[in-house]
Amino acid sequence: MTAISIESEPVREIMDKHDKIVVLGAAGLVGQNLIVELKAQGYDNLVAIDKHEYNLGMLAKLHPDVVTVLADLAEPGAWREHLRGAVRVMQLQAQITGKDPQLFVRNNIESTKLVLDAIHEFAVPFLVHISSSVVNSVADDDYTNTKKEQERLVVDSGVPCCVLRPTLMFGWFDPKHLGWLSRFMEKVPVFPIPGHGRYMRQPLYNRDFCKIIVRCMEKMPTGAVYDIVGDQRIDYVDIIHTIKRVKGLKTPIVHIPYTLFYWLLKGYSLFSAKPPFTADQLKALTAGDDFTGVDTEREFDVRQTPFEAAIRESYCDPRYAGIVLQR
Repeated sequence: MTAISIESEPVREIMDKHDKIVVLGAAGLVGQNLIVELKAQGYDNLVAIDKHEYNLGMLAKLHPDVVTVLADLAEPGAWREHLRGAVRVMQLQAQITGKDPQLFVRNNIESTKLVLDAIHEFAVPFLVHISSSVVNSVADDDYTNTKKEQERLVVDSGVPCCVLRPTLMFGWFDPKHLGWLSRFMEKVPVFPIPGHGRYMRQPLYNRDFCKIIVRCMEKMPTGAVYDIVGDQRIDYVDIIHTIKRVKGLKTPIVHIPYTLFYWLLKGYSLFSAKPPFTADQLKALTAGDDFTGVDTEREFDVRQTPFEAAIRESYCDPRYAGIVLQR
C-alpha cells in the first residue's frame, strides 16, 4: 500500500510563516530535525513539547527562539493550553523500545487520546500524525501493536489530519539505530553482524522525511495516509560497510551465528534498562519486510538524498553530527 486517500480535500489556506506550529515529541530524533527544517524554511512561531528534560534542554540551547515546554503528554496538564491558537500540530511522540509493555500503551496510546482531546477542544485546523511502517509489518511486538492502535485512534477521531508511515530513519541527533551503530563501530575491536547480514533495509534519511512533513503541513491532504520509504534498498551488512567507509574506520566486521547473536542480546537486556538493540528488533530486522512507498518527488517534490551522501552528512557534517540525544 502506498497511499490511501479518504475524503481528500484541496488546499484550504496558505500558511503564514508566523503561524503557530506545535511539535509534540519535539526532542526526539524526528522532532529535533523537524525544528531545524521548519526554521530553515522560515517558520518562526514554534512550540516544542517533550518530557525528556535533557533532550529538550539541548533543543532549547540550539534554538533559543523556540518555545520549549517540559511536559508528559500521557498526563493531563498545562501543556494543553499551548495548543490554543495553533494552526498545525505535528504528533511525533512514540515509545519505540523498552521492556515494559505498559510503557508502549502509555506513551503511544494514552498520550494520543489526550492530544486528540486537546485538538478537538481548541479546534486545531490540521494534524500531521507520524505513524510507522511497522503497521504494515509482519512483526508482532509491543511497538508494532500499539502503533497500529495509535494510528486507528487518529484516523477515527474526526480530526482533520494526514498520516505518515516512515521506515527506519537515520540522521542527525540519532541516539539509536544507525547512529548508535556508527559510534559503536568506533569503540570496539571488531563489529559483529548477525548471520549473513543480507537483511534488506529501506532506510529513510530524516532530513528528507522532515521536508515531507512540512509539505503535508502546508498542503493539508486531509484523510491521506502515506507510506514513506527510503527509495534505496540496501542490505544491513552493506549499510555497515558504508558507515565504515564514510567514517574512515578500520574496524573488522565479523559475522556471528544468528542464534548466538539473539541470545547475547537477550542476556544484555537483563543488565540494561534501555538496551540500544533488542532481540525483538533483531527479529524485525530479519522479518523480510519489503515496503512500497509513494514517489516522494512526484507527491511532495522531495527528491531523496542518495544513501551514502546522507550517511556522510549524518555522521561527518560539522553542524550537528557530533550532537547525540540521550535515550
